[in-house]
Amino acid sequence: MNGSCLEFENPIRDAISRIRFAPQSNNLLISSWDSSLRLFEVDCSKLRLETSSEAALLDCCFQEESVSFSAGSDGSITRYDLQSGISNKIGNHDDMVNCAEYSTETRQVITAGFDKKIIVWDMFGAKPLVFQKNLDAEVESMSLSGFELIVAVGSSVDIYDLRYAVGSVDGRVKLEIPYPSGSNNMGYMFRCHPKSRDRRNHVVPVNDIALNPFISGVFVTGDNAGYVTAWDAKSRRRLFDLPSYSNSIASLTYNHEGQILAVASSHTFQEATEIEKPPQISVHKLDESHLRSVSDGSSSRE
Repeated sequence: MNGSCLEFENPIRDAISRIRFAPQSNNLLISSWDSSLRLFEVDCSKLRLETSSEAALLDCCFQEESVSFSAGSDGSITRYDLQSGISNKIGNHDDMVNCAEYSTETRQVITAGFDKKIIVWDMFGAKPLVFQKNLDAEVESMSLSGFELIVAVGSSVDIYDLRYAVGSVDGRVKLEIPYPSGSNNMGYMFRCHPKSRDRRNHVVPVNDIALNPFISGVFVTGDNAGYVTAWDAKSRRRLFDLPSYSNSIASLTYNHEGQILAVASSHTFQEATEIEKPPQISVHKLDESHLRSVSDGSSSRE
């Protein structure tokens, strides 16, 4: 797999919090602790936008190709017009916000953070805040798939149906994968990033997971030791490893065709002994032979 490092005239000055490819192009949205939001066009290796905020940016997401949102350490939720560079604040949490997702199905922004709240914002209504859910613990992570909002909160993972949760505060269910009666439950757990040191196994935290939108059942994981590994969910086998990074893996994202994988490597503030090295973003293009091997489920090492 070919890989290249993105180059910035003004380097990213602090940890990268999130990278996301645009819905229909290879434009990469980057949020970071240096309080800047950047838009990088991967195809021509050009920075299209860099805009600063008053707070560190802990997450970002696209609404569409030309509109995005950020979540700030001061609790602010900000909307950006990526063509003009104009931004406006749409609301605030009571504490740091570390999760932001945009639902194309409901046309709403969903945010969560350290104030133990999930908030739904409507960009097209008279009042932006349309729903608020109080939780028992801080939200660690959040992901959106269709109408299903998956939230890691405390020691549990909850699923909300947006068609129901917006109208009721009782829309939470425990994480269960439903299958027709008589079929095998496909839910499972496996150790994916053990590292052998001195003949002893050391489990390393997994910082991010990205599903390939083009190849069913294929996903990549990035860990705190700087390793990126691709997996076949059906066979539970490792497909390939990328060369290790000197920093932790902070964020992973596939482009809309599943043929380009972007990797953000930076310190993640998880370990006191973590050495702060300059953050970097690498782009890896999957060639035809690699796509065939992944589609066939064969294991390979790169």
